Amino acid sequence: MTYHPSTVLITGATGDFGKAFCKRYAEIGCKIIVHGRNKDKVEALCAELETETYPLVFDVTDKQASLQALSSVPSKYQNIDLLINNAGGALGLDKAQDALLEDWENMISMNVTGLVRVTNVILKGMANRRKGHIINIGSISGNWPYPGGHVYCATKAFVKQFSLAIRADLQGTNVRVSNIEPGMVETKFSYERFKGDKDRADAVYANTTPLTAEDIAETVFWTSTLPQHVNINTLEVMPTKQTFAGLVTERDD
Repeated sequence: MTYHPSTVLITGATGDFGKAFCKRYAEIGCKIIVHGRNKDKVEALCAELETETYPLVFDVTDKQASLQALSSVPSKYQNIDLLINNAGGALGLDKAQDALLEDWENMISMNVTGLVRVTNVILKGMANRRKGHIINIGSISGNWPYPGGHVYCATKAFVKQFSLAIRADLQGTNVRVSNIEPGMVETKFSYERFKGDKDRADAVYANTTPLTAEDIAETVFWTSTLPQHVNINTLEVMPTKQTFAGLVTERDD
């Protein structure tokens, strides 16, 4: 480790990725702003971490609540030099023609609008201080479309291009931007995607060796602790047993 972030804001901190991120940065004594929608879960995680923490409770899909909460961060925690945009998720795996419009709108709200909103608020301070790093949690789905992925794939493609574009804008500010793109990771992701259908979620990871949340936490940690003159633009991470799908060809009988 050659660079040590001081104050870290982690959105979606009470999920599997978020908890792993929090624990990894707590190990080196970072001050951590722990974000989540559920007050009890946020406060419980803060109590568990052996470092200075500040609980930040709001729904990233609620504009007014988001802006109000972000503006209320105490001065001790305001000089955020690492933002990990982790909040988000997938809903459903039906084909586009069978998908629910509500699911599409919710994924866009979580994965795109919420991420953009938090970034806009935090980025201004980083650019003014000429110090900071934004790490967006993208997905291989932003690179490799698949049946049923439609809007989720599109939101993660947005996150990738947004990351690259703001990286271009930030030239000369010393602020870094990275998009980390995990493949298959065994978390509650599929359980939430399938809206509580445990059997369907478990089948996603059956008879293989997926990544873990800790694997992604280590990847993010490495990216953020490189020397300040090093910027990881995008980084795609898959388990060894996962690779690229073949193209699908429809054949007549």
